[in-house]
Amino acid sequence: MLKKSALHNGGLGMPTPSMEDYIEQIYLLIESKGYARVSDIAEALSVHPSSVTKMVQKLDKDDYLVYEKYRGLVLTSKGKKIGKRLVDRHDLLEKFLQIIGVKEENIYQDVEGIEHHLSWNSIDRIGDLVQFFEEDPERVTALKVLQEKNEEEL
Repeated sequence: MLKKSALHNGGLGMPTPSMEDYIEQIYLLIESKGYARVSDIAEALSVHPSSVTKMVQKLDKDDYLVYEKYRGLVLTSKGKKIGKRLVDRHDLLEKFLQIIGVKEENIYQDVEGIEHHLSWNSIDRIGDLVQFFEEDPERVTALKVLQEKNEEEL
């Protein structure tokens, strides 16, 4: 289970939703491949490489990463911390939507649609709810029974 302190901003500068998308993707690429190139980021986010270069330069200026043209980029400790927090937020929201019975084919798009619009306080409360359900599987079963009953009434 995620610790609340792991989700909080902890005094770090708040990136914009667009910056968050880039930081999260760069973090995931570095975690899986060991590096993140402009072309990899562009492909993952379905954007033009020149857009990635502009954002990477901004993230460098704001101390989220260090970028050297033609050499690649490395997340700073600030970038790593925020990247992990963003990935944890995304994973938590996916888990929450699975628990409450959202159709699997809707989960990714729904998380992408809501993750930037929730306060960290809301994320913490969702974390509490996920923990509540995970601590007693009967609670999930009871929720599914209620949902089936409600579906029948429609």
